[in-house]
Amino acid sequence: MFKVLKEKLGGLRKKIEEKEKKEIEEIEEAEVEREQTREETKAEKQKVKVGLKDKVAALVVSREVVIDEKKVEDILEELEIILLESDVAFEVVDAISEALKSRLVGRRKKLTEKLSDIVMEELKSIILEILDENRFDFDEFVKEKLKEKKPLVIAFVGVNGTGKTTTIAKVANRLMKQDYSVVLAAGDTFRAGAIEQLEEHAKKLGVKLIKHKHGSDPAAVIYDAIKHAESKGIDVVLADTAGRMHTKKNLLDQLEKIKRVTKPDLIIFVDESIAGNDAVERARMFAETVGIDGSILTKLDADPKGGSAISISYVTKKPVLFFGVGQEYDDLVKFESKWLVERIFS
Repeated sequence: MFKVLKEKLGGLRKKIEEKEKKEIEEIEEAEVEREQTREETKAEKQKVKVGLKDKVAALVVSREVVIDEKKVEDILEELEIILLESDVAFEVVDAISEALKSRLVGRRKKLTEKLSDIVMEELKSIILEILDENRFDFDEFVKEKLKEKKPLVIAFVGVNGTGKTTTIAKVANRLMKQDYSVVLAAGDTFRAGAIEQLEEHAKKLGVKLIKHKHGSDPAAVIYDAIKHAESKGIDVVLADTAGRMHTKKNLLDQLEKIKRVTKPDLIIFVDESIAGNDAVERARMFAETVGIDGSILTKLDADPKGGSAISISYVTKKPVLFFGVGQEYDDLVKFESKWLVERIFS
């Protein structure tokens, strides 16, 4: 998981340490010779935000060095390339860079402190803040919402081949383990085999599946599932929808009809973590055209980069709810920012 990003961040850490060692040697030499150093002109002082004189003064007084803007910019230049190559969305890279720069430039550090440690800790802190900005507890939402109404209706959207149907089964399994009753709605009436695939999951889980024939109106299928749940006192309706490319306006219009007719309490976008920036762009388009309440990223265990996991919440302004980390029904990990960041930086 995140092998590429881990290795590149490790390489950046080593480069920072090598540069820092060389700089400390230069500063110590400057300290010995500082009495012979000529005064800088006012013009030079204006150009140099954190100059050599400031560094030497800090070193003499408290054995500290000042982190200057040039050094931070050098680090950011390489870090931005690493993040972009790891499929972190451009606007997220920009936000990380600005935050890191504001925290580092002009900061004093002890000679015993490693600049690489400071950079990595601040980077972790910034990514945590980005991931936690739209925090949302799915389990708590279900619990509280069911006090107000029953059934709770959750619709799943996304393109074909991203693990949407299997993810629905995993969510059903999770809810059943919390003693909620569930019914599935086979709203993907267009893809060949989609109804049969969801039906197979329903049989394995022992839950009811509401289906119509191939090509039927998806909104009608989900509406019938809701009516069935109301009559049987079932807690949650999990509705599949046709996997559709966000560029196909007519299919997006059908999603709008599903929203209008069935009024889902949650619309969850599902995509593969390994799809990288493609997943981020699809999430953005679904958020803008249909409206989503959160995302689930599948195949996180196979993702060597990790960029989509960092980016989707920031780009959509909606939370990541779960990660799929395998093919079994229990392989659904509730989103925890610390869990994710520790796997990136471990």
